[in-house]
Amino acid sequence: MKYGNLLIPTTREVPAEAEIPSHRLMIRAGYMRKLASGTYTYLVLGLRSLRKIMQIVREEMDAAGAQEIDMPYVQPMELWEQTGRRTDYGETLGWFTDRHGRQNVLAPTAEEVVTNLVAGEVSSYKQLPLNLYQIKMKYRDEFRPRFGALRSREFIMKDAYSFDATMEGLDATYDKMYDAYCRIFRRCGLRYVVVEAQSGEIGGSGSQEFMIPCDSGEDIIVHTEDGSYAANIEKAEVDPPTSRDRKGADHSDAPAMEEVHTPNVGSIDAVCEFLGTQPCEMIKTLIHTTDDGVVIALVRGDHDVNEAKLKSALDGALIEMAEEATIEKITGAKVGFAGPQGLIEKLGKLVIDHSVAAMSVGVTGANRTDYHVKNLVPGRDFPLEGEKVVVADIRNAVEGDTHDGKALTFSRGIEVGHVFKLGTKYSEKLDAKFLDEQGRRQPCIMGCYGIGINRILASAIEADNDENGLILPVSIAPFEVEVIPLNNDKDEVRDAADSIYNELRAGGADVLLDDRDARPGVKFKDADLIGIPVRVVVGERGLKDGLVEIKRRTDEKPANVPLAEAVKTVREILDDMKRALQP
Repeated sequence: MKYGNLLIPTTREVPAEAEIPSHRLMIRAGYMRKLASGTYTYLVLGLRSLRKIMQIVREEMDAAGAQEIDMPYVQPMELWEQTGRRTDYGETLGWFTDRHGRQNVLAPTAEEVVTNLVAGEVSSYKQLPLNLYQIKMKYRDEFRPRFGALRSREFIMKDAYSFDATMEGLDATYDKMYDAYCRIFRRCGLRYVVVEAQSGEIGGSGSQEFMIPCDSGEDIIVHTEDGSYAANIEKAEVDPPTSRDRKGADHSDAPAMEEVHTPNVGSIDAVCEFLGTQPCEMIKTLIHTTDDGVVIALVRGDHDVNEAKLKSALDGALIEMAEEATIEKITGAKVGFAGPQGLIEKLGKLVIDHSVAAMSVGVTGANRTDYHVKNLVPGRDFPLEGEKVVVADIRNAVEGDTHDGKALTFSRGIEVGHVFKLGTKYSEKLDAKFLDEQGRRQPCIMGCYGIGINRILASAIEADNDENGLILPVSIAPFEVEVIPLNNDKDEVRDAADSIYNELRAGGADVLLDDRDARPGVKFKDADLIGIPVRVVVGERGLKDGLVEIKRRTDEKPANVPLAEAVKTVREILDDMKRALQP
């Protein structure tokens, strides 16, 4: 294709709203343009890269036995109400009421729709296993769209859904999809890590995320230095403290609880300053509500509650922070002065983090406005066991924690793929059942598998760029080669450039010819900015010696190559680049 015929509006200006390299560069390189908050138009270069990513994904999905279908973008709200996910997604769910008064969802994912489809089409175990996928635009009403293609309201996702007759069948399908994902990300040129993850609103049991390590990533990867364990921050498990077992501990020498007047001092930092204590000596008392009543979570003052872990400790119950009026009713005090002592009879559950259970003594709210208590002893002043008590890991991992005795380290990353074992969560609710060999009706056992197409492109840019622009893997770059004639008004230059361009294209290479009447510096800067992996420069001076310049995007300087060998040399370079990306 010829540059002069394409809409490639590069710019030297840095967009004011762009916070990270991929966002800045995709705007500057003319890959996309913003329409509104969280929505973008993908231009020629951006769409070409996205299509190449989609083709890689299709090839690997087909090879793994998945079948491509296309499901509606607009989904009936009734399906979401049947599964309970209208509540789970909350305000993130985009929906509208049509002219007939029916409520419809703008698809953020498609578990409900595909399960409804299978419920109507599958009746026997002989039709299983079945794996269906689509590549389609999705919508989520993000509260704060940011980082360009990494967190937008509209995005392109490959979502696949598997249906098996047995758990063993699901395990086999899951493994196939896991392997396919590894091949996809390798072919896209991404350096990835796989981490254990929470299932979130999708639900189900096991799940793993494919993450691209990157300093500007929104997600936190927690891992051991030897790589034997990796998880995202929501899932990362930490070893409990090695302190003595507190069950039956002798508290006879421990001083009694003491109330201290702390007027207008409600935050952890303020209490510590007022009392001369440390956050690690404080106990946060956090009150939540569930369908079954009130739940209090206890963590140390220097730790944060992990909502996903807390939910797991409560067997998956839906939880939310209690409103101020509820807190005041339960504790008898304003927010900031709650403590666990004396509240056990009012609770559905008391969930205590391991680190709190191991404390010898602590400071917490007195359940009295403007008062705290010192010398609070776990196991004496509030229970560590009993029908209403759960002691579990319910906090986020922090520096200094260990897993299986190995120190945990922290880095940032971008999630580009997620695989889940759903089980029967959707098939039970939407009646996707089959007759087994004994003629009994059984729910299909499901898995689901998502890939962010836009995120692959943005992650590749985040992972590899420089001050001049994008550095894209050859497999997903919009063009593999750019041929740049420096003197279009010279017949010999134009003819040589056209000859290289046409011969490379005839051999199957994806080539861009910069036929613009522009200065050499402009052409070079644009070539670097848009990230074409290989460029061939044809100039009047070089042709006098029978030479052209060939340069990889990552090379510091070009190499002079005889004109007669230019096409062969470029093909060899492309072959080397492609071999390096093979799984």
